[in-house]
Amino acid sequence: MGPHPNQPNLSAGRLGAGPSRRYIARPARPDPAMSDARRWFDLSSPFRMKRGGELVGARLAYETWGTLAPGRDNAILILTGLSPSAHVASNGEDPSPGWWEEMVGPGKPIDTDRWFVICANTLGSCKGSTGPAETNPATGETYRLDFPELTLEDVANSSHELVRGLGIERLACLLGNSMGGMSALAYLVLHPGSARDHISISTAPQAQPFAIAIRSLQREAIRLDPNWKQGHYDDDHYPEAGMSIARKLGVITYRSAMEWVGRFARIRLDSEQREEDPFAVEFQVESYLAGHARRFVRSFDPNCYLYLSRASDWFDIAEHGGSGAGTGNVEAALKRIDVERALVIGVETDILFPLPQQEQIAEGLRAAGAEVDFVALDSPQGHDAFLVDIPRFGAAIAQFLGSR
Repeated sequence: MGPHPNQPNLSAGRLGAGPSRRYIARPARPDPAMSDARRWFDLSSPFRMKRGGELVGARLAYETWGTLAPGRDNAILILTGLSPSAHVASNGEDPSPGWWEEMVGPGKPIDTDRWFVICANTLGSCKGSTGPAETNPATGETYRLDFPELTLEDVANSSHELVRGLGIERLACLLGNSMGGMSALAYLVLHPGSARDHISISTAPQAQPFAIAIRSLQREAIRLDPNWKQGHYDDDHYPEAGMSIARKLGVITYRSAMEWVGRFARIRLDSEQREEDPFAVEFQVESYLAGHARRFVRSFDPNCYLYLSRASDWFDIAEHGGSGAGTGNVEAALKRIDVERALVIGVETDILFPLPQQEQIAEGLRAAGAEVDFVALDSPQGHDAFLVDIPRFGAAIAQFLGSR
């Protein structure tokens, strides 16, 4: 039997051209760092935000892989960190490698021969979803700082609308890493029973002082750049210095001191690679950070960066753990989550989302009645281990998903 005329055809990860305007394909905008998604989902209009304000005509960019089962019970939703697009892996519509290419695909740890995988670009981002860099339909101008205050609860609610719009009542598994893991916790506490299983990777139930401090410095670097101009920059006057510093600060926290020593030690650049300036880049580690910054600054919108960074700081699942403002705690909130099983993975060298926060999530989900596997990896690669230490992360994820 074919799909209902008002539902998308989800076989082989492709959407049919049914009468609903909610499932449309448009050319992706060029992006030197990462492909944008090729599909868009129209959110409810107006889409109301947690801290007030609303969005009219908002949409989420997303992609899919695999085939949705007839019972619509094999869907996995991936919620991303701050900067990735929805292009988690190559597919028929976009064969370019995705940001988690080795993790998602046929025969890979998240096996698309079995699972129907959805990845949504975060609301507020600049990778196809509605955010500060998009046009405000009320004015015809770019939102910039007129975009409503954004929270990860808004990210969760918009992602939930996408899943329901695809005709999926209950996810087989909700997976979130880094900021996406925080969004996933918001999703689960706001929509109990909406996922059978959960995979939580290097995330947090609430922002802690060290992470807040780093993100505060990143935002300050952007805002103090003379080209930022209260969000009114353009291509010719882009806050490149501020974004470069923000990115370098981030990269420093994404890896561990152990890895920095192992990769770079105190190795200096060759003399011909150095500039004449007496304070120019001299060490290899400085050159590495500069290279990361160059690749990033023009591929991500500064205002979007500010909004998503602040949303991460604001997130505190404890707000959902009580009967009134200020009455909840993390444990009470986690106890409200209704999943059958969970896999919680943390990294011992992660300084941005330290291991005790992963343990807190695991203990809270156990208290909620879930069967929880907790994996503490000793990878030297810090927070970014889930992106680069695929053998160990992949093995844990494959075992968990394969046990169903």
